Amino acid sequence: MAYFAEINKDNIVTRVIAVADRDTADPNGNEVESVGVEFCKQLLGGEWKQTSYNTRAGVHALGGTPLRKNYAGEGYEWREDLDGFVPPCPYPSWQLETETCEWESPVPMPNDAGEDKRYSWDEENLNWIEKE
Repeated sequence: MAYFAEINKDNIVTRVIAVADRDTADPNGNEVESVGVEFCKQLLGGEWKQTSYNTRAGVHALGGTPLRKNYAGEGYEWREDLDGFVPPCPYPSWQLETETCEWESPVPMPNDAGEDKRYSWDEENLNWIEKE
């Protein structure tokens, strides 16, 4: 199974679809993005880019080759210059880390997050606050 993201004129992902392996294969049975893109275009029109279900922040969860930094989602931005899908920015103060196409807070989350402690970002004070 391969996944393809439809990109609108503003480079925003409008949908992601699953495509059967046979519809992305060249005559030798190898998965080829251009074959899958052509299949999507003929079936649905539009512009398409392949995305990897198992890729996040430039790492493939199963040890494979990461593709396009992040699995695309509706509302993500396609960045040709980064060859990656960028999720929507959660807060105005956060900056894009171009190697991973992930947003980073201006202050790192406390190291004890997840150890019975939860934090949320306080944009007004530009800091993490512990949730009760």
